[in-house]
Amino acid sequence: MDASREIEATPAENRTQVERKSEREVVVRRTVNGPARLVYEAWAKAELFRRWWVPKSYGLNLLSCEMDVRVGGQYRLVFRHGDSTMEFFGTYVEVTPHSRLVWTNEEGDSGETVTTVTFEETGGKTLVVVHDLYPSAEAVDTGSAGAMPEAFDQLDELLASLGSITETD
Repeated sequence: MDASREIEATPAENRTQVERKSEREVVVRRTVNGPARLVYEAWAKAELFRRWWVPKSYGLNLLSCEMDVRVGGQYRLVFRHGDSTMEFFGTYVEVTPHSRLVWTNEEGDSGETVTTVTFEETGGKTLVVVHDLYPSAEAVDTGSAGAMPEAFDQLDELLASLGSITETD
């Protein structure tokens, strides 16, 4: 189960690490170029989340992005791919601003996946750790870990644009 790899992510020396921790667990780590406050907002505000979450190379269009980021709040993402749509939805079970988000992924037939994301700032950069706990070993193959390197690249691009906006305000 030590299927761990590092993937070159950006010229800014940040690497995305994807590690299969067990039969049912995948952990993705990436240090991004921004303070935890902004990184958290990029995960918690729909208008920011929709700008980076979907890897451009996947050819998906995010039609709808609803996020009620509070304990008991729900999210729903609706994508168009070709002639069909896909929906991802779940419930936030833990919300600690600027440091931790936990939510369920409830759309699969094989049970509920729980995603935990933590944000740890050091020197103006933030280590983001995404931990997915799947209901079964088979469900791991349907996860989004493969999309994370490109999504994190897009997050870094968004953070750079937000940083320049905040610096001029």
